[in-house]
Amino acid sequence: MASIHPSAVVDPAAELGENVTIGPYAVVNAGVRIGEGTSIGAHAVIDGRTTIGRDNRIFPFAAIGGMPQDKKYRGEPTELIIGDGNTIREYCTLNTGTVQDGGVTRIGDDNWIMAYVHIAHDCQLGSHIIIANATQLGGHVHLADWVFLGGLSGVHQFVRVGAHAMTGFQTRLSQDLPPFVTAAGNPAEAQGINAEGLKRRGYTAERIAQVKAMHKSLYRKGLTLAAGIAEIAAMKGQSPETDADVDLMLGFLGDASRGIVR
Repeated sequence: MASIHPSAVVDPAAELGENVTIGPYAVVNAGVRIGEGTSIGAHAVIDGRTTIGRDNRIFPFAAIGGMPQDKKYRGEPTELIIGDGNTIREYCTLNTGTVQDGGVTRIGDDNWIMAYVHIAHDCQLGSHIIIANATQLGGHVHLADWVFLGGLSGVHQFVRVGAHAMTGFQTRLSQDLPPFVTAAGNPAEAQGINAEGLKRRGYTAERIAQVKAMHKSLYRKGLTLAAGIAEIAAMKGQSPETDADVDLMLGFLGDASRGIVR
C-alpha cells in the first residue's frame, strides 16, 4: 500500500504503485501514474499525463508534469514519462510535451537532476545523466546517456548533446556538442575529451586513444567539419570496440543540423 501523509492531496484517479510515499502537502492530480517504491517530497506537485517509474526520489517543491511553456499549446493531451531510479531535487520543473514534436517529454533511468533544474517540453533525456544546479534546458533538447552538465549551464532549444559529453560551470550551448567532448564558456568552446569519465566507465586505453584521435580530427588539425568527418570515417576497421565509438561519433555528426561546438 502507498503511504500518503494526511495533508497531501491525491486525486482518486491517480494510480499509485506499492510502497509509494507521498509527503506532507504534496499534490498528485488525476492522470498521474507513479511506480512502486517512488517517494514524493513535501509540497511537490505532480500534474498532467505523467508516468513515473519505480524507485524515483522526487524532493520537496518540485513541479512535475506541468503544461509546456509554449504559447502554441492548446491543452492537447501530451505527456511526461520518467523512468526508474531517478533523483529529482528541490524546485525542479519538468514539463509535458507538445504536438509540434512527439508529444512526450521523456527522462530515462538513473539520472541525477539537482535543484532548480528546468527541463522544458519535448526534451529527450537518456540515462545516467547528471545535471547540476540551476541548469536550464530549452524545448526539444536531446541529452544522450552519461552526459554531465555543469551548474548554471543553459542549453538552447533543439540542441543535442552526445553521449559522455560534459560542460563546465555556466556554459551556454547553442550548437550541438558531440559525444565525448568537454566544453565550457559563453558561448561554449570545445576544451578536450571527457577522459576521466570514460575511465570511470571502463573504457580501455585503446578506446580512449581512439576518442582522442577523433577529437584531434575535429578540433586540432584546422580541418573543415566535412574533412574532419571524412578523416574519422577512415578510422574504422581497427577493432569492434573502437568501431562502435567511431559509429557513435559519425551518427551524431551526420545529424548535426545546428552545427557543432567548435
